[in-house]
Amino acid sequence: MSAVATKPVSGLRELVGFLGAVVACEAVGALGALVTVPAVSEWLPTLDQSRFQPPDWVFAPVWTVLYALIGISWRLTRRAQPGAARRSAERWLAIQLMLNCLWSFVFFGRRRIGWALIDSAFLAIAVSITVIKVSRVSRLAAALLLPYLVWVVFATTLNVALWRRNLVDR
Repeated sequence: MSAVATKPVSGLRELVGFLGAVVACEAVGALGALVTVPAVSEWLPTLDQSRFQPPDWVFAPVWTVLYALIGISWRLTRRAQPGAARRSAERWLAIQLMLNCLWSFVFFGRRRIGWALIDSAFLAIAVSITVIKVSRVSRLAAALLLPYLVWVVFATTLNVALWRRNLVDR
């Protein structure tokens, strides 16, 4: 049940709205992948990685699902009645997506582990705030962001381990 009433669903228009939101969020992931993909094979193997670092192949499917969940959450948020709560939720959805994309460019593009860790910490905080803001307009939309929050906290932990094990901020 939503914290605020939502607009009634209207078939094809709603489907297009959900698909559009998911595609937009997946595009953020694709933008980050431009610098991530080459660095995963060229640079990442040169780093001293922790025992709990998942295999490289895990990241693409996990992020694909998470971006889809963010898109669905965003669409559910958009369906809430207009007002300050919805505007705030959408603002935080945008902020955390920008920080998310920035991380790829800092970590993989610039190869700055320490700076990426700072971004990742801000991302974890931003996602936490986003969950709270989104919960004020749709509890379902907020619940869909919880796996993302867990993964971002885990990714931040990985970033800490990489930074500590490779103390040189390359």
